[in-house]
Amino acid sequence: MDTTLEPAAPLTDTELARLDAYWRAANYLTVGQIYLLDNPLLREPLRPEHVKPRLLGHWGTSPGLNLIYAHLNRVVKARDLNAIYITGPGHGGPAIVANTWLEGTYSELHPSVSRDEAGMARLFRQFSFPGGIPSHVAPEVPGSIHEGGELGYSLMHAYGAAFDNPDLLVACVIGDGEAETGPLQGSWQSNVFNNPARDGAVLPILHLNGYKIANPTVLDRIPRDDLLTLLRGYGYRPYLVEGDEIGPVHQGLAGAFERALDEIAAIQRHARTTGDVSRPRWPVIVMRTPKGWTGPKKVDGVPVEGTFHAHQVPLHNVRRNSEHLRQLEAWLRSYQPEELFDATGAPVADVAALPPEGERRMSANPHANGGSVLRDLVLPDYRGYGVDVLRPGDPHSEATRVLGRWLRDVIRANPDRFRLFGPDEVESNRLNATFEATDRAFLAARREDDEHLGVDGRVVEVLSEHLCQGWLEGYLLTGRHGIFTSYEAFIHIVDSMVNQHAKWLKVTRGIPWRRPIASLNYLLSSHVWRQDHNGFSHQDPGFIDHVVNKKAEVVRVYLPPDANTLLCTMDHCLRSRHYINVVIAGKQPGPSWLGVEEAALHCRRGLGIWQWASNDEGVVPDVVLACAGDVPTMETLAAADLLRRHLPDLRVRVVNVVDLMRLQPESEHPHGLSDRQFDTVFTTDKPIVFAYHGYPMLIHRLTYRRTNHGNLHVRGYKEEGTTTTPFDMVMLNDLDRFHLVIDVIDRVPGLRTRAAHLRQTMVDERERCRDYTRRHGEDAPDIADWRWQPEAETNP
Repeated sequence: MDTTLEPAAPLTDTELARLDAYWRAANYLTVGQIYLLDNPLLREPLRPEHVKPRLLGHWGTSPGLNLIYAHLNRVVKARDLNAIYITGPGHGGPAIVANTWLEGTYSELHPSVSRDEAGMARLFRQFSFPGGIPSHVAPEVPGSIHEGGELGYSLMHAYGAAFDNPDLLVACVIGDGEAETGPLQGSWQSNVFNNPARDGAVLPILHLNGYKIANPTVLDRIPRDDLLTLLRGYGYRPYLVEGDEIGPVHQGLAGAFERALDEIAAIQRHARTTGDVSRPRWPVIVMRTPKGWTGPKKVDGVPVEGTFHAHQVPLHNVRRNSEHLRQLEAWLRSYQPEELFDATGAPVADVAALPPEGERRMSANPHANGGSVLRDLVLPDYRGYGVDVLRPGDPHSEATRVLGRWLRDVIRANPDRFRLFGPDEVESNRLNATFEATDRAFLAARREDDEHLGVDGRVVEVLSEHLCQGWLEGYLLTGRHGIFTSYEAFIHIVDSMVNQHAKWLKVTRGIPWRRPIASLNYLLSSHVWRQDHNGFSHQDPGFIDHVVNKKAEVVRVYLPPDANTLLCTMDHCLRSRHYINVVIAGKQPGPSWLGVEEAALHCRRGLGIWQWASNDEGVVPDVVLACAGDVPTMETLAAADLLRRHLPDLRVRVVNVVDLMRLQPESEHPHGLSDRQFDTVFTTDKPIVFAYHGYPMLIHRLTYRRTNHGNLHVRGYKEEGTTTTPFDMVMLNDLDRFHLVIDVIDRVPGLRTRAAHLRQTMVDERERCRDYTRRHGEDAPDIADWRWQPEAETNP
């Protein structure tokens, strides 16, 4: 039965005193970080010069975070739990830093911030200070996998961390402001995918303190019964703890944790002993306490505690306002620091004794430093899954369907550390071979006519890109591997989440104790050039541009032109560490250009001359036809075929780019080509006609420093689209073979006059093809059935 907790007394007087002392110590350290530059233990009266000139940070949520952390420490130690702590209110960074210092982990990993008075002074000084640490729960904070600066993702990260971690408890604090976001609202449904037999447990703790930065919060103001009913509807059993009297809240919260953890243990024991993994009703704690609790009641006659005025810095003018300075000192002394820290400045024995020891400390749990528990994937040899290429372009194959057969066996070989995430599109994106090895994870009601639903599924699908992204991030950050597959146009939904993850990867590269994690791998199919059936709303290749804005050392973009290069690329991505890999590949039947061994060599190069498609061997080319992406590659080769037939004396070099970062100079990206290598491939003075998958400006941006940039002409998506045929789609954006030939004629010196007839023919061909689509609703047979013919067959 769902319970509103009455004041209970599970704590002895000694336990209550120890908990309260720890909480006061954490609060003191939190306030000190926000305000103090010196005099950390108030051994002398507080003076203006002891206070920071710029007061930054967020106090309002911090006492609640400290209270929850203190109580978790008690039960983690008492029950010997394997637990991590995720806080959605990331602005409460000083609270989490305070707890990691009290536990000793912070000083172990940052020895200059020792557990004594000098270390406390450094702890205070560095917070939100030039050359110090950020105000959020940033990567520098031990035990953190979630910064929380951008709200909405805490609970999905918690569930991602719990997947395939059967012994892990993930305590997740959700702020009531964060609870208003769409991603967090969707996250409550994550329990439908959490298997109590093989996954860990998530304990959500909804902290209602009533206010955001300037407004009340919705969940605090709706009737209590509505809130509890909402949580029950999501499948949780809520326990409510509320009040503004410290003793009763301590007792109530202790009782809530005892009951919640007993329930979790019972749920897991039942599932693991009986095999019954029907969806349980997991506990959730709702804690309602005043915002900025234990801080100033009023400032300048205005109520602060329990209002939005407590959100950030309650006392703003401490250096210049003597009354504010007096209030700050009184506030700090109200925690009785002389009882909490000994003569050296270290926590007294009672405070230091509350947290568990070693890796049982939440701030020292190895799962919160995922690279330390990461195990390599067992990857089958992708060469055994490749397409046998009889000659370039033959046979046609669906690249993602071929990949799906390999991923099926990746899943079989890694049943406890690899998952495939997607928003209801795994089958749509032709990866359905994976269902030969697994099901879709699902613990809600199942019916006889359902297909591929199971409690142990390694494919996790839900119609929310936010949830897929967040689950995968939590999964990776705690030491596992995965792929997120999505439609290209709608991956933009998680643009901001990608920002946060990229920043995390960038910062952790510079933190020696943070171990590299598995890469975040995107497989984007149903891409811009084959969204001709869904139309303009589904046509957007701009995710590449977004990702390329991130630091070069953490981003990679791959455009494999066929099935075998896709296999090779994904094998590389799943072996990589600490990157964001974006792979874009079509799901529709397309030509297979390279055999498996050729594909492997081409992928290692990143870009290269396709000699079999070129006719410039031994001579300087007249033009370079470059391409990146499966459809641009096909149109480029069709253009090369037309030029070979109609202008046989023209020397054409065909260059295919798989690794987009190869276009940058080596000074800008680790994969970049040297200028000498780039000039060798692309020449220093010949026209380059580049057919590109995305927005053309990106290619100019990547190559603007190159010698021959002035001769570079890029064709790509120019925001023209509709529901039409595949070839009409490329014609709308001037990426078609005929337009590429026109570009060559217009740019190669001497061709404009000599090839005027051919140019006119190409214009006419475009009109013919467009007219055909308008009459018949499909592409002309010579377009739809075009195949690359070797030169010997073209010119017998």
